[in-house]
Amino acid sequence: QLQASGGGLVQAGGSLRLSCAASGFTFSTYRMGWFRQAPGKEREFVARISRSSLKYYADSVKGRFTISRDNDKSTVYLQMSSLKPEDTAVYYCAASGSGTPSSNPLAYDYWGQGTQVTVSS
Repeated sequence: QLQASGGGLVQAGGSLRLSCAASGFTFSTYRMGWFRQAPGKEREFVARISRSSLKYYADSVKGRFTISRDNDKSTVYLQMSSLKPEDTAVYYCAASGSGTPSSNPLAYDYWGQGTQVTVSS
C-alpha cells in the first residue's frame, strides 16, 4: 500500500514536498516512481529512483524536482521547486519490482491514491 501526501495550492515559483509512505512490501527492494495526470491528459512519468538511489527525471522537471527515498522510513519524496502552472496535476507514487528500470506506468506494481498539486499563475 502507498499513501501519498503533501499536495496543495501554491503560486507559480513556489515549492512543495510530496511524501509517499509504503507498507505491506519490502520497500528497499523496489524501484519507486512519481507520475502525474492532468485533466484530460494521460498519466505521465515525472521521476524515478532505483534501489541504490540512482535518479532519473522527465525533461520537463529536470533541475526543478528532486526525488529521494528513505528506506528506514519506507518513504519516497518529491521535492518540487520553481513550480509552474503546467505542473498542475494529480501526482501519484508507484512501486516497481521489475528487474528493468522503466518510466512506463505498466512496469509499476503498486500505486498510491494520488495527491492534488495546483499551481496558480
